[in-house]
Amino acid sequence: MDQARQVVRTAAATRLAIGLAQGIVLFLLQKADESKAWPATQPMLYAPLLIGALMIPMIPLAALSAMRRPALIIWSLITATVAAVLAVHAAWTGAGPDRLGAGPLSPPLFIAVAALLFIAHHLVQPADAARKPVAPYADYFDLAFTNLIRLFLSLAFTGAFWLLLFLAGALFKLIGVEAIQKLIGETAFAFPATGLMFAAAVHMAVQLTEARAGLVRGVRTVGLTLLAWLSPLMVVIAGGFLAALPFTGLAPLWGTKAATALLLAAAAALIILINAAYQDGVEPPHVIPQWAARAAGLLLIPIVILAGYALWLRIDQYGLTPDRVFASAYLVVAIGFTVGYALAALKPGPWMKPLEPTNLIMAAICVLLLIALFTPIADPARLSVASQVKRLETGKVTAAKFDFRFLRFDAGRYGRDALDKLKAGRDPQVGRRAREVKAEETRPLRPIEKPDYAAMTVYPAGAKLPDSFLNQDAGIASRGSCDGPASGCYAVLLDVDDDRSDEILLGSGQTLDVFKLSEGRWRRVARTVSYCWVGDLRDDLKADPARMGQPEPRRDLIIGRHALALVPVQEGCPKRADGAAAPDPDFLIPSPPPR
Repeated sequence: MDQARQVVRTAAATRLAIGLAQGIVLFLLQKADESKAWPATQPMLYAPLLIGALMIPMIPLAALSAMRRPALIIWSLITATVAAVLAVHAAWTGAGPDRLGAGPLSPPLFIAVAALLFIAHHLVQPADAARKPVAPYADYFDLAFTNLIRLFLSLAFTGAFWLLLFLAGALFKLIGVEAIQKLIGETAFAFPATGLMFAAAVHMAVQLTEARAGLVRGVRTVGLTLLAWLSPLMVVIAGGFLAALPFTGLAPLWGTKAATALLLAAAAALIILINAAYQDGVEPPHVIPQWAARAAGLLLIPIVILAGYALWLRIDQYGLTPDRVFASAYLVVAIGFTVGYALAALKPGPWMKPLEPTNLIMAAICVLLLIALFTPIADPARLSVASQVKRLETGKVTAAKFDFRFLRFDAGRYGRDALDKLKAGRDPQVGRRAREVKAEETRPLRPIEKPDYAAMTVYPAGAKLPDSFLNQDAGIASRGSCDGPASGCYAVLLDVDDDRSDEILLGSGQTLDVFKLSEGRWRRVARTVSYCWVGDLRDDLKADPARMGQPEPRRDLIIGRHALALVPVQEGCPKRADGAAAPDPDFLIPSPPPR
């Protein structure tokens, strides 16, 4: 008994030391990034330090009392090396003169490293405990779900700790003591305290789940069993979707421009529900989830085939992009699960037993894919740049339509290197555009699209917009209610000010802007506003022409049953007494209340 307590105390002290050290290192790295001091000035050194300090301590925190000490040390060194390689590659591809500290590291890298470590660790620890390369499937399943519960409890405990600190700071501030608020606002306190409390929470969660292992398994079983009963519904949804395709055709599906993502999401839902029904494979579920899981395994086949076909069409038509490279990786994983689950659904013998090796093999493949995607092996930026440049060189896309800014701003070092090669290429047009984009420091804002005024519906019926309006430059409707494509816009010709010359009212929904010809140019002079909700005015304009109301008490624009007030729009803002610009009256017009 004393020896067991000593082991627990040693584990607790070790975890607390790891958490405190992690917090101190993260604080030092954050200060270096903030002040742009070493090692933040060396991205390829700073990146692995940051990723390692953030992610690697999770391994010993979780497995300190579960893995043999030599195996744990070796495994921690291996994971640190892999994480460092991924971080160095990310820093190398994204580094630039202004990309110091954590700047070159994108959020997907942190997510990828966390997912990689989680999957890989739960393949290694059960094997180490079983003293053989492959442990029983139930061990993998039990450890993964137990550690997920521990992680949730640890994060919740750490969050509660900070909530109490904020409450304490607010309470003491009420009596004039601000020391606590100042303390918790200091990063020198926040980082070490968070690391220490999270490590303490992990230790308590480990002790709790080990002492109440049966309770944890019971909660897990209840939750997954309830989830498994959703599998018949998902089978009906997926089956109904596939049964409707022969009648609707594939055109509506391709028209969404998100077919691959939606189909892969459906496949992921089926895979999750199948595993919820199977659980650890010790006891088969109720007969309805059993047959639903078998049907789901077979429904994966057409869904994944459709997803692959949709992705192939996009790649064949437009080439690779980073999103399509990631989608291809997801598709590889989906294909692997589909093959294994379909065989499990069809194979006689113990219920869906082939699911177990399928999950283990696909977990290992997921680890390898993550490593490939975040190293030069299958870096999405590298593959996308190669694909897009090849399309340009083979004439599938012209220089006028080629996205040079993707190379400049979105493809990291691979894109910048490709842009340099295009600058020195033989095609003069390509070289000119490459030089122009290379000189850009930031991505230009997208210009305001000029509405196609000639395509607008004009009221009253038969009226046409004057040529002087149609031929004026794109700034005519800038900041107006009809600012962009004309699909939802309309125009009204009406003499608003009784000068025997029609003004033009451009509308989008329930708001209209009044444009008047002055000194040879059409200028916006007023906007309509209504206290009541008027909705889209086009139906009223079809039934009854617009007209001006009586002068008293004010002259409104009458459209159907609606009276719209005309509020002048002033060009430019006068200066206030302090020299600052007064608010633009165009932004002071109150919006109509919701219906």
